Amino acid sequence: MWKWEVSEPRGVVVMVHGAGEHHGRYYWLAEKWNEHGFDVVMGDLPGQGKTRGRRGHIQTFQQYLDSVEEWLHEARTKQLPILLFGHSMGGLIAIRTVMERDNSFIHGLILSSPCLDLSHPLPKAKKAASKVLQHVAPTFSVNSGIRSDRATRNQDVVEAYLRDPLKVSKVSARWYQELEKTMRLTRRYPEKFPNIPLLLLQAGEDYLVDKAASQEWFNHLILTHKSYKEWEGFYHELFNEPEREEVFRHTVGFVNQLFP
Repeated sequence: MWKWEVSEPRGVVVMVHGAGEHHGRYYWLAEKWNEHGFDVVMGDLPGQGKTRGRRGHIQTFQQYLDSVEEWLHEARTKQLPILLFGHSMGGLIAIRTVMERDNSFIHGLILSSPCLDLSHPLPKAKKAASKVLQHVAPTFSVNSGIRSDRATRNQDVVEAYLRDPLKVSKVSARWYQELEKTMRLTRRYPEKFPNIPLLLLQAGEDYLVDKAASQEWFNHLILTHKSYKEWEGFYHELFNEPEREEVFRHTVGFVNQLFP
């Protein structure tokens, strides 16, 4: 894991990246949190970035939660308020973490275009094939279908991603089935989500995840403090968009309500 620290922090942000990427794509955001007095803890998820093991593959979704739990454990050593941030699949992982693991020390959750369903699900034939393959050939991999030019309108970020040697462009049959199962489970039981302050930021032009699924899930949550913001015309990676400063200002405004 990696840490970005300031001299007198008022809290810690634990960040969880999305599918096909790694912590290195979040340097800008980490520095913005530092500017506003927050330490940052972040790592690479199993099968991605600089981690060991088969790229684009997991045996179970719990492996992701185990990694985030390690980062949260490190954040707790600072004895400061903790915020959990997750983008895309990282948002789904963050949701499952607060639902399935100890959440008593988490003071807020920030989700960026969380992956609660895909904008273009697999055709029925391919979905059926993946169900079989996850048992007979779980590591069988295919292209993920993630296109950088559909993730952000920021051309510098698009070009950097295309050159990125750490990007993961293929995913396994088991990975897909674990993702599908976790999305379905999360959408089905919104009432089991704990009463933690929540900010959900959703791209208005999202070509990777289904924004309607995120909004429906959010609307069924019974929380003391929750906020939803959809960014019209913005692509999936809100914190890489040309207007990302505006997105961050809105985000830190929510956080300042929690920690004046």
